Amino acid sequence: MKVILLEDVKSVGKKDDIVNVSDGYARNMLFPKKLALEANPKNMKDIQLKKKNEARIAEAQLEEARAFARDLESKSVTVGIKVGAGGKSFGSVSTREIADAAKEQLGIELDKKKMNLEAPLRELGESSVSIRIHPKVTAELKVIVKEM
Repeated sequence: MKVILLEDVKSVGKKDDIVNVSDGYARNMLFPKKLALEANPKNMKDIQLKKKNEARIAEAQLEEARAFARDLESKSVTVGIKVGAGGKSFGSVSTREIADAAKEQLGIELDKKKMNLEAPLRELGESSVSIRIHPKVTAELKVIVKEM
């Protein structure tokens, strides 16, 4: 019997796959637990429409992320650190401080875990930090480190 899986089923298939299983397994295991539907023309059409809708939503989210990335790359954030005699800095600027400064100065919520800093910023000046906005979209935010 051909069935459409509604969830991942171990050793059978992934969600939305159309698989062949025995009649007894489908009637006694998959249908009662609502893990699958019979692969009739109506259900097949429903799954196709669902996949098209999900693809359209994913494309819209990707476009939104690209627009946000373009907007973010045109902005900069200023963060201050303490500097001692001879220009030696005390401490460094971390992703948490950058996220807090972005929220305060730009009004944008950024996730500190999605920022990529090779090493904490210790020198005064300008740096760029890459931020993963979407799995396919990364933006660069300009961070200006000044003396407090």
